[in-house]
Amino acid sequence: MMEKLLVGVDVGTGSARAGVVTPTGELLGRAEHPIAMNRPDANFAEHDSEQIWSAVCAAVREALATAGARPEDVVGIGFDATCSLVVRDAGGNPLTVSSSGEDRWDTIVWLDHRALAEAEECTRTGHLVLDYVGGVMSPEMEVPKLMWLKRHMPQSWARIGYLFDLTDFLSWKATENLARSQSTLTCKWTYLGHTEPGWQRDFLAEVGIEDMIEKGRLPEKASQVGTDLGPLTAKAAEELGLTTACRVGAGLIDAHAGALGVLGAFAGDVETLDRHLALIAGTSSCVMALSDGARPTAGVWGPFYGGVLPGAWLNEGGQSATGALLDHVIRWHGAGGEPNAQMHRRICERVMELRRNEGLALARRLHVLPDFHGNRSPLADPQALGVISGLALDSDFDSLCRLYWRTAISIALGVRHILETLNTKGYAIDTLLVTGGHTKNPLLMELYADATGCTVVEPGTKDATLLGMAMVAATAAGLFPRLDAACAAMHQGGSERAPAPTARAQFDRDYRIFLEMLKHRQAIDAMR
Repeated sequence: MMEKLLVGVDVGTGSARAGVVTPTGELLGRAEHPIAMNRPDANFAEHDSEQIWSAVCAAVREALATAGARPEDVVGIGFDATCSLVVRDAGGNPLTVSSSGEDRWDTIVWLDHRALAEAEECTRTGHLVLDYVGGVMSPEMEVPKLMWLKRHMPQSWARIGYLFDLTDFLSWKATENLARSQSTLTCKWTYLGHTEPGWQRDFLAEVGIEDMIEKGRLPEKASQVGTDLGPLTAKAAEELGLTTACRVGAGLIDAHAGALGVLGAFAGDVETLDRHLALIAGTSSCVMALSDGARPTAGVWGPFYGGVLPGAWLNEGGQSATGALLDHVIRWHGAGGEPNAQMHRRICERVMELRRNEGLALARRLHVLPDFHGNRSPLADPQALGVISGLALDSDFDSLCRLYWRTAISIALGVRHILETLNTKGYAIDTLLVTGGHTKNPLLMELYADATGCTVVEPGTKDATLLGMAMVAATAAGLFPRLDAACAAMHQGGSERAPAPTARAQFDRDYRIFLEMLKHRQAIDAMR
């Protein structure tokens, strides 16, 4: 008898990843292929969507081979991706978004900031939609990018036949279905998933893109995450190395797929759900909380209805530079160098040695505000800058280790600042589910518990994002009646770390200083 398997696909900024997963959530095989990026300017970043699709197909084929799975074993597939904007002409062919004029560069990458002025213009409208994006429009969302495209590339705008978030583009390539996920439309397109109608056409008219819905062939209603969008087309099945019996599920934005992989299992219990925060932590960090009601929070994106799970509200915060900040400290310090895995490990080991003598009070007069790349949450201040207080003339390797340790503390205190803000809005967060690159850093994993006072859970799965997409695929394939049932059945548990009671006094003091430094920075910035 055929073993029923699932494929999850995760498209990040630099690569496409695929995993073959069982209906119990076990990852059998994984593969990764790079994707290209065009950077004609500091604020511009572009992808080639056909090249992304090719990388996805290669990753799926390789993951199947690694897992020893047959094409006919795979009954469902789900795609997540970064919130990048794909533009196609009326024939469905790539349409340029690039100053080069090359049609292959048809995708504006999520991190592209060409539309800063347009984002500020959206914020100035004061429209109701802003209440559901944290009060401030980000240039990383699709509406300002579309405003920019209409103003600066009218030739491309005139030829538009399709507009997609990258996740929905992949589903369309797989099925030819024009459905769009509630995850993408609600979180990035100003669609309100909790109202009828969902599109606020008066807002689109106010910012000059009232023709976006018709030109882009966007549906009046979004599809819930996990909806069965139909089978793979013969062409897509051949390219992916699968069969036309494989069903495709409505997907998610990539970080939201990670949140589904770690938070989805708690969906059935509102009391438990309120206590859990997903921390997807790597170069930067995303924090995500789910609730049964809308909880608007200044400086936190959302609340988004159905952004991760049907029927649940999502609040999304973040830190703009975390892993990137520790890398920067290593490059910047005279005793540093290349911030590779070996260097991070060497520093962590030396910090542990220094702490054997000095304990948690190591470098206790050294304090850092980690906002070297702005503060995404909870201050929503992209102009915020980092601060270091307590420097001396020492420049040896141990001084790098002390600065690294105190910077890691500041990153954990930044998470505490976000979760304490969320807790004023009705959450009762006492558990952090951490996934991503930070799980490899022993200092950060210890500090996420001790500096926040939360229990930290490291998920049992090797890849929470691919697991989240396998949950979507299993729902679309009919293996479970609803997405929350798939999440409960496929959840992989994890290992827990409780906060050390002996650490509380030290980190409470550090947090008081952290908040005081935020006030001092604000006061200094106000001195014009």
